[in-house]
Amino acid sequence: MRIVIIGLCLFFLQFFLPGCTNQPVSRPHHDYPITPVPFTSVKVVDDFWQPRLETNRTVTVPYAFQKSEETGRISNFAKAGGLEEGDFEGIYFNDSDVFKIIEGASYSLQVDPDPQLKHYLDEVIAKIADAQEPDGYLYTNRTINPAKAADGAGAQRWTNLKRYHELYNVGHLYEAAVAHYQATGERSLLDVAIRNADLVASIFGPGKNMGVPGHEEIEIGLVKLYRVTGDEKYLDLARFFIEQRGNARGHELYGPVFQDHKPLREQEKAVGHAVRAGYFYAGATDVAAMTGTDEYDEALRKIWEDIVYRKIYLTGGIGAEPSYEGFGPDYELPNATAYTETCAAVALMLWNHRMFLLKGDVKYMDLFERTLYNGFLAGVSFEGNTFFYPNPLETDGVSGFNQGVCGRSPWFDCSCCPVNVVRVMPSLPGYIYATRDEDVFVNLFIGSRAAFDVNGRTLDLEQKTRYPWDGRVEITIGNRKAVPATFNIRIPGWVRNQVMPGDLYHYTDSRDLMGGVTINGVKQRVTVRDGYIRLKNRHWKRDDKIEVLFDMEVRQVVSNEKVAADRGKIAFERGPLVYCAEGADNPDGVLAMAIDTAGSFEYRFRGELLRGVGTISGPAETAGSVTAFTAIPYYAWANRQMGEMAVWLKLTQ
Repeated sequence: MRIVIIGLCLFFLQFFLPGCTNQPVSRPHHDYPITPVPFTSVKVVDDFWQPRLETNRTVTVPYAFQKSEETGRISNFAKAGGLEEGDFEGIYFNDSDVFKIIEGASYSLQVDPDPQLKHYLDEVIAKIADAQEPDGYLYTNRTINPAKAADGAGAQRWTNLKRYHELYNVGHLYEAAVAHYQATGERSLLDVAIRNADLVASIFGPGKNMGVPGHEEIEIGLVKLYRVTGDEKYLDLARFFIEQRGNARGHELYGPVFQDHKPLREQEKAVGHAVRAGYFYAGATDVAAMTGTDEYDEALRKIWEDIVYRKIYLTGGIGAEPSYEGFGPDYELPNATAYTETCAAVALMLWNHRMFLLKGDVKYMDLFERTLYNGFLAGVSFEGNTFFYPNPLETDGVSGFNQGVCGRSPWFDCSCCPVNVVRVMPSLPGYIYATRDEDVFVNLFIGSRAAFDVNGRTLDLEQKTRYPWDGRVEITIGNRKAVPATFNIRIPGWVRNQVMPGDLYHYTDSRDLMGGVTINGVKQRVTVRDGYIRLKNRHWKRDDKIEVLFDMEVRQVVSNEKVAADRGKIAFERGPLVYCAEGADNPDGVLAMAIDTAGSFEYRFRGELLRGVGTISGPAETAGSVTAFTAIPYYAWANRQMGEMAVWLKLTQ
């Protein structure tokens, strides 16, 4: 019942109340055709994910706040508000890190109330409010001492949008403010965000300042602010920033690295900084959905295909080029120097979820899952207090690939990746289910209890599974009154013999991994539509049980011959997980090891290893001697002593 009440309150708050007042807010004229079930309506009860969410709540959130205190990120707000003396500390966009932590902490608060965390948040938000200038401007780097603004930003506002992140920062402010408001019902941070957004809307737009931010993000925040307040000027401003990008009328174009070389509707390739690109495409998808336009459809389709057909790593990571943290040429996917920033994985997940909500195509949630379990999850240690900025697919165990460190780091000067983990992890329950009229989508296989609205009636369900180690999924209905609904259960790409759409990667064999579907123990003839098992037009009542079995087997993957880095090599997968060989399990070395694909490969779950992981083992050769190798899930690497590691392993000649 608690889940139902919280979920309904969140829905009501999002669309009808601007705050704790009774002022009505009109619902958007347009919206995504598919509606995600709010994370507050879903309780994760899962052996794999629940410990990670708990670690994020109890370790990563307080640790990120602690590091922000130690590095001056929070005292910058106190200095800007006149509460403390001193100069600005750190990088000019450090305000955004604090906003992201607040967003994640707010998500955690909503699911697990914590008075101590709530009190601390109140104190931090008070400092942020004090730092805001009277007209709504908020950028501590300039407010503290305009004459000393970092790197010569100078006293004048909005003078170097390409670099100085005034707009990027406040995009994260808006997201944090909405999350905090939804978690607490309090307007303290929301009012700060609204004052700032009103200022930005008065400065930017047609006939005013025609510049665009160098780092996209504000577009996402503005749409969230529009959802909560109903004020259309925020949606209009988000659309302006999307439309103005690549438009030379009114501002000097920044070029391809900033996705500012041509208007979005004319773009066909994924270019430039991968995080900026992912946020841009996500924001554009939001604007398209909320305005009801299809004018970006073709461009977004072509860009998505360009990434998936030519520019993505097997782990779901994007951004091969370290020099500008971005996309490289087609098929240029080096493993040891792969940048594949954790933030880029986050941005790709955010965009793909939005594309699913807009189009309903299974391929978007397939890619979401691949990135979640591999490219994203690798970014944080089991302990929750060390991190990866880049996520390479190979290392010699010596070179400092992680911002100068060989291994995980407790923090970075630019710590966008750790704080992105903070905010994404507790929001995970909101990606599991979605609805459209009487359709219920089960997109992720994560043990959970949920209660949500389906055409005006409450559907109560519980999902049980040992995924990603086992492909059996049980969904049990708990509502007292029968609810008419059509279940759409995603058939993962790995079950459909598809690594990803296109020919960038493929399995070396084709297998039937669709184990079957039963309802109340009765085997069903499976109807598949658009990659989903479709259980149509049934009145679901208490104790009805759906059981789905996806067979999991060790799979071998090869890449397109155009990927020079992977020629003559093979990778292993099982279920949604990409595997790697690590020096800790292979003391004779990994990089010189060669795999004999004619041998048999064994999967075994080892509860004592790395907090419980499945391993793959099989025959290999090292220096002419026959040996054996062991591979672990990629997300688990670098949680022991450092050594060689590789996802792509050489083949015997």
